[in-house]
Amino acid sequence: MALSDLRGPAWSYSRGDTPMTEPSIEPILRLDGLSKQYPTKSGPLAVLHSTSLTMDVTEMVSIVCPSGCGKSTLLHIVGGLVQPTDGRVLLDGVEVSEPGAERGMVFQAYTLSPWLTVRRNVQFGPKQRGAKKAERERLADYFLDAVGLHGFRDHYPKQLSGGMRQRVAIARALANAPRILLMDEPFGALDAQTRTVMQELLLDIRRKERTTTLFITHDIDEAVFLSDRIFVMTARPGRLKAEIAVPFGPDRDPALRTSPEFFRIRAHVYELLHSEGQAVVDAEMAAGRKA
Repeated sequence: MALSDLRGPAWSYSRGDTPMTEPSIEPILRLDGLSKQYPTKSGPLAVLHSTSLTMDVTEMVSIVCPSGCGKSTLLHIVGGLVQPTDGRVLLDGVEVSEPGAERGMVFQAYTLSPWLTVRRNVQFGPKQRGAKKAERERLADYFLDAVGLHGFRDHYPKQLSGGMRQRVAIARALANAPRILLMDEPFGALDAQTRTVMQELLLDIRRKERTTTLFITHDIDEAVFLSDRIFVMTARPGRLKAEIAVPFGPDRDPALRTSPEFFRIRAHVYELLHSEGQAVVDAEMAAGRKA
């Protein structure tokens, strides 16, 4: 069953009734010259500097950089949670500046409503958008099946493991039929084995639903395994330092992780990141000596 089969006539998108899998000539997402500064007692603190990129429909793009480089700030600007100091975000050619259901967000911290069952957590977004009960039930069943949690639909979040909670969070985001998924280190708190399982699940969902995803991670292996393109950011104030194409296509086998090409790309990203990580350490040590 396709996602379009689950939407009744009452279902609508924020920017028109446009299916998630439509072909598009224009980029689905465009970031134009995004910068962000925060006021401090000692003056403006620049965390993001003149950042621009575009994404096509069904693409998966990862951003990697050291801690504190501004990558989460960038994602929160795209999600409408933070306003940029300069620049703009365009989704389907329309400028956005506040949260919207067309941008589904999944965070590292568990953000499920603890008083709602798994099923009702997934149904929450469609309910807010006016979907009828039968439609909400179909959406919840479909996406809980997709993430392998149909048998846990009447459990509460506290009864689930960390990996299961993140699967619910992904199902909840997808139930809103977003134009793009924004994922901020969603697997960062998971153990290594669960993280690998979640990565493979995300690839499977991408194949089935043809999702477009902007993914933030510290993990180089994760970025290479999941992405079509990887952007490396500099230390603060973050800007895009390099773009690396990942030529593996959407149908990826776990054995890819041991291939020579995987290791070549991983080494290239590591080299780009190493100097930025050293810059962060040097800046922190210098600040410590002044304190």
